[in-house]
Amino acid sequence: MSLPHALEIFGAGIVAGTINTVVGSGTLFTFPVLLAIGYAPVTANVSNTVGLVPGSVAGAIGYRRELAGQRARAIRFAIASVAGAIIGAVLLLSLPASAFKDIVPAFIVIALVLIMLQPRMARALEARRSRATGHPGLLAMLAVFASGIYGGYFGAAQGIMLLAILGLSLPTEHLQRVNALKVVLAGLVNLVAGIIFIFSAHIAWLPALLIAIGSIIGGIAGARWGRRLPPAALRAVIVVVGITAIVRLV
Repeated sequence: MSLPHALEIFGAGIVAGTINTVVGSGTLFTFPVLLAIGYAPVTANVSNTVGLVPGSVAGAIGYRRELAGQRARAIRFAIASVAGAIIGAVLLLSLPASAFKDIVPAFIVIALVLIMLQPRMARALEARRSRATGHPGLLAMLAVFASGIYGGYFGAAQGIMLLAILGLSLPTEHLQRVNALKVVLAGLVNLVAGIIFIFSAHIAWLPALLIAIGSIIGGIAGARWGRRLPPAALRAVIVVVGITAIVRLV
């Protein structure tokens, strides 16, 4: 690997770690970079999943104050996330590589639509939070389980999905506390899927390491300063990168 490619992957890891902590969809930065450098789609996906785990840990540590008092809730949702992650990772390894290449463009389109709708979703969640009360029920657990399957298989915009699910399920919670829980659950999905991939798939370890180091920096930055990023500019960049990934795959 050349030095420019290594720096490109490292930089993408920083951006992905920051965005995963703030919103979600950091995969739409690291995955296209790995594709552009020449890695096969499945190899790029599993290496990216492994590499992003440390960034999620850093982001969760940064949100530790917002996580206070959410232990019981986090454990319940974590069980659903882990079960989903296992199924998603097994599906990725069981289905032919051609299936991944065919399916993922559709997933990226879904991710981009979610990103563009994110402001409306945030306003809807705030409105619901101001007038409703409730506790997570079976439907919320099933939705988190489904997001875990998605995250274990690919994962772009899993964080946005989780924000919507958790925001609707926990209408009385402050959005930052919901986001903190999202960081933990999305990171847990990456961790479980990553462990499976380490033992069952081919990992490109140098890119994974570069993404890991970069994502740690990004995770810390996201928890401290990432909320100050201009939302419109951030969404625009993510959309451009996502479209680039679709072109590469198609």
